[in-house]
Amino acid sequence: MPPSTALLAALALAACAQQPTAVPPAAPVAAGPAITVDANPVPLNAADPAADRIGDFRYAGGLVLTSTATARLHGLSDMAVRNGADLTAVCDEGDLLKARLVLDAGGRLIGLTDARLSFLAGEDGKPLPGKLEADSEGLALMESGDMLVSFEQRHRIWRYPADGAPPRPAPSPDAAFPPNGGMEALGPDPFVAPDAYMTGGEESGQVWSCRLSAACTPAGAVAKPSEFGLVALARLSATRTAWLLRAWDPLRGSRITLTIREGEREVARLDLSRPYTVDNFEALAAVPAANGTTRFYLLSDDNFQSSQRTLLLAFDWTPGA
Repeated sequence: MPPSTALLAALALAACAQQPTAVPPAAPVAAGPAITVDANPVPLNAADPAADRIGDFRYAGGLVLTSTATARLHGLSDMAVRNGADLTAVCDEGDLLKARLVLDAGGRLIGLTDARLSFLAGEDGKPLPGKLEADSEGLALMESGDMLVSFEQRHRIWRYPADGAPPRPAPSPDAAFPPNGGMEALGPDPFVAPDAYMTGGEESGQVWSCRLSAACTPAGAVAKPSEFGLVALARLSATRTAWLLRAWDPLRGSRITLTIREGEREVARLDLSRPYTVDNFEALAAVPAANGTTRFYLLSDDNFQSSQRTLLLAFDWTPGA
């Protein structure tokens, strides 16, 4: 969702510069949960189509995702990738997307297939009613197959059992969050325990370590410029974490930083801003490869605005390269 209430106010003041046109109101999927997704390639830099590297990160393909089968393929706010290609993503209006990434012989991202779109259920098994209840922002797929989802507006973390049973509350930080600045970052932490996970507050950068079997405890804060928010995380090892930070203003647009840190020490950094292909990236997934390289996928939340895009970009990073 948009970076903060303050930035929304800035957008309103800048309306003379740009007036986004809203996507038509959401409609149900026409024929069951299966949908067709158009995935068109995008370069890293439209002004320099041959560009394929930012620092230690090699561009491994990117797509802009659209669908004529539904008006609900928007607002994607976090994701996870299992088995190298099985993608799960949540939408900040209470939808769940599952699809399969298509890679070419060289491992580059070239498409998306087998997409299915369904709703996130409430504790009564019915679709979540309205934005206040359905603003899903963070996603963690646990080793058990259970799925954790963090929500804004009414801040909470829910556990969706692997067997499809209705969700139930999971431990959440005992903290107050602003309505539009809650637990955007969420991810499993198997290096602590199979039921462990981490979550972080967007505006504060405060991080908590949690377990399904125990309460959440403070685990420090991510050092970041004040205009950036913490929107996603991925644990890479017992000591190394990837953090996704986002900033936006009406003059410079979206600015994204993917920082990989060993404790507080930064070991690698990817900065995305114009003229690179960039949008409101909120979702992060890390996929380790046998050769030591880590594939990072970034997914953008288009806020249901026709002036923005749903982008899925891939970058490969080799430690010590």
